[in-house]
Amino acid sequence: MNLTHRDQALYRGDDGPAAKMAMSIIVRMAEVAGVDQLMDITAAHIDSTLYMGDATLEFAERLAGWGAKVVVPTTLNVSGVDEQHWADWPVPPEWAEKARRQMVAYHSMGCTPTWTCAPYQTDLRPHFGQQIAWGESNAIAFANSVIGARTERYPDLMDICAAITGRVPATGLHLTENRAGQILLNLRDIPLALQQDDAFYPVLGHLIGQLAGDDIPVVDGLQVMPEEDQLKALGAASASSGAVALFHLVGITPEAPTLAAAFQNQLPQQIIDITLADLRRARRQLTTATGEKLDMVVLGSPHFSPAEFKQLAPLVAGRQRHPNVQFLITSSRAMAALADKAGYLEPLRQFGAKLTVDTCILTTPMLPDTIKVLMTNSAKYAYYSPGMLKTQVVFGSLADCVQSAVEGHVVRDESLWAE
Repeated sequence: MNLTHRDQALYRGDDGPAAKMAMSIIVRMAEVAGVDQLMDITAAHIDSTLYMGDATLEFAERLAGWGAKVVVPTTLNVSGVDEQHWADWPVPPEWAEKARRQMVAYHSMGCTPTWTCAPYQTDLRPHFGQQIAWGESNAIAFANSVIGARTERYPDLMDICAAITGRVPATGLHLTENRAGQILLNLRDIPLALQQDDAFYPVLGHLIGQLAGDDIPVVDGLQVMPEEDQLKALGAASASSGAVALFHLVGITPEAPTLAAAFQNQLPQQIIDITLADLRRARRQLTTATGEKLDMVVLGSPHFSPAEFKQLAPLVAGRQRHPNVQFLITSSRAMAALADKAGYLEPLRQFGAKLTVDTCILTTPMLPDTIKVLMTNSAKYAYYSPGMLKTQVVFGSLADCVQSAVEGHVVRDESLWAE
């Protein structure tokens, strides 16, 4: 390894055992990646905050006990528990306490307690070209694609090591030559009305992930300028059904002003046309439930933004959810506070919705056993819920989710997806 004097000092333990362990892990991961150079980062986002058992807690508390401190601005992903509302759900107290201890450990290292899977919604949002080390699949996709910052797919435990050392292996998506598109996905005859609809983007993202895997897809043929939350949904879906860490939308995302720029003047390795029939198939895959039975509507994966709260509030105003259908929204404490200040939460309370912050139903044992069928507008929830929560799932638009909660059974408007 070609280490700087500072790297060598950390590796020797001159700054203590926490920095020594962190640097030894960074060096070992560089060797695994086949590179002999490290590079600086200027920000990090830590996915290791999620309590997944005694091992993750021990790792965090060992670092904290050794006095570990991050050296770059560092945000924190969702935790294993909603500190404010966990007792409202069947979360085991022992789980809640251990998850809380893990939160305390990471906060003590100097990280900013954002507790969100959408750190790009915070004041610590990176900028174009910034070298960062982010964990959390949707955040990685958004940072690389929508913002044009540069991060590899940092796994749990390595992410905090990067934040402590400020160094990462000089490889992968940190380097310009590795950010060129690899496959071209052409949208063919997709109705403009569908492209303007929010539900189009998670479905498109789900299909992109299946087609691209871990390649870099370039999408051509979009006729609208998507909103940020629509791009968020697309990236989260593609990182779930596939392993997409960077996508280019021609004429939309910052590294793809033209088709040639997206491919860095190279030829695509593969060209695939996407039709309405392909999208309809992808949408059907996001629903595993049969019939109209519904136990819960769940929104907010990735975490709900203030713009989404603003969009939801008038849909529920003056209405009441059916008593047999629970309605849950997940967000961060900061975004929920902004929504509350703007007056968006009161209509939700009157509607009978519940809000949980700083965590996610996929990462904390909060759902009662009576919840068997979920409905969501999130392709990420739809993709993971059957396996992780052992539930059936229905994918629909935000309006579908509200109407279904009111009527007490699954309702979906199929007009935009018709033949």
